Amino acid sequence: MITTLAIASLLALTPLPSSATCIDPAERGVDDTLRALYEGGRSYTDFLGAATRRVELWHGNGEKAQGIDPTLVQRAKAVGGSWPFLAVAVDSCSDSVSTIPYLAQLVSMVDGLDMRIIDSTVGRAIMESHRTPDGRAATPTVLLLNQDFEEAGCFIERPPSLQTWILENNGTLSGSEIVDQKMQWYADDAGQETLETFVAMLEAAGTGSTLCS
Repeated sequence: MITTLAIASLLALTPLPSSATCIDPAERGVDDTLRALYEGGRSYTDFLGAATRRVELWHGNGEKAQGIDPTLVQRAKAVGGSWPFLAVAVDSCSDSVSTIPYLAQLVSMVDGLDMRIIDSTVGRAIMESHRTPDGRAATPTVLLLNQDFEEAGCFIERPPSLQTWILENNGTLSGSEIVDQKMQWYADDAGQETLETFVAMLEAAGTGSTLCS
């Protein structure tokens, strides 16, 4: 069995592109590593049980996620097949707590979907090779994998419209104003765009395309 230290050492030897674009796993040569990372990750239930930061918000968003749009659930079910999600997330991250509970709820409602979570130390190479549009390695970074544990899509940090708004207003608004408005956006959206993004990614993968956002 591959240990976390061995996985981290293997990842450290992997060349890391600076672009946020998803790279063909065959070109990056990390299929086996992705499988090992996934198999060594935590279930969402275990992750949530171990959380010590933003605990109330994790549970609150989990409760809100139970009311997700049934149309999105049906679209996800229609894709069929087996699709693991590998999420790099930490309990203290405001974007992780605002997106991962909704993905976890979708996974729990659709046969063939599963998710494992690894932290930002173990998942550093994934974050580095899937950077934000402004060049940061960030959490959450979520990879959609196919049944062979090849990369089939990715979600980087935030839903697209929120990410665009923050980039457009960075330098115009203060850091605290951006955080306050970001969290209000998440509260108002209640996971809708997050789930739309994941379902669109899943649908694209089902047709053999790769969608990253």
